[in-house]
Amino acid sequence: MQDLRDKVVFVTGGVSGLGLGIARAFSAEGAKVVITYMREAHRDQALAHFADSGRVHALKLDVADRAAVAHAADEAERAFGSVDILVNNAGVNVFGPMDEATYEDWDWILGVNLGGAINGIVTFIPRMKARGQGGHIVNVASMAAIITGPMAGIYTTSKFALRGLSECLRDCLKPHGIGVSVYCPGLVKSKIGESTLNRPAHLARSGFKVDAATMKHWNELHSPGMDPLEAGQAVVRGVRRNDAYIFSHPEHRQDIEQIFNELLAALPEGEAEPARLAVEEARRAELAAIRGP
Repeated sequence: MQDLRDKVVFVTGGVSGLGLGIARAFSAEGAKVVITYMREAHRDQALAHFADSGRVHALKLDVADRAAVAHAADEAERAFGSVDILVNNAGVNVFGPMDEATYEDWDWILGVNLGGAINGIVTFIPRMKARGQGGHIVNVASMAAIITGPMAGIYTTSKFALRGLSECLRDCLKPHGIGVSVYCPGLVKSKIGESTLNRPAHLARSGFKVDAATMKHWNELHSPGMDPLEAGQAVVRGVRRNDAYIFSHPEHRQDIEQIFNELLAALPEGEAEPARLAVEEARRAELAAIRGP
């Protein structure tokens, strides 16, 4: 997908932080961009970043609402035509030790971060297939899809799941000419600490301390992060190249090397039993046939 001009890009949570950076990066390439929002103030601030308001369409959407995602897809098509690129970016978090989380904490974060992406792919993939002109899906995970920590355990669970989902989906969709990438950014300037303001009332009971001071602290933690537009430009490059993994932060090389060295070191010595090995060799050959050179 070399030429992005006039491609239709659908970015969930595309009105602030990383999502807005991604939307702006695609817009700069001449794409028509649909951005979704939860708060009108974010929508109004976001629209000021686009030179040609006629090529950006904002619509309110809770990605955890399956029927609403389907309606949003219909509205996007009415505005600009069939969606070529889906960016499942909308995400939430609340920080604290995961052993203190309530069911509502789990349901809210997984419902948006993982469930929202699932709603996006189940809605848009049949439309992309039916059109028969390929496309691309970007699932925005995080370095939390690779690196763990105790204060964002539910968020990390959701992002690990997105990584696995993306890797499997990429093989499924290759025969249809639809690329799939998982984006794993590091620290980006954002206000994800305020995502709790979008939390639905029926999932309000939390095991974590959430107040104005806490939100301010987490926003300050993100303040030295990468500029969202720079992070969004990494996504554009990844889509152009049809990368399976998109990384934008070089500072995590040491972490990745350590993790995979530990995995390799944990494997037992010795030769595999021949019958089991044959099964794994057949699996590798099947994947190689799908993925090609």
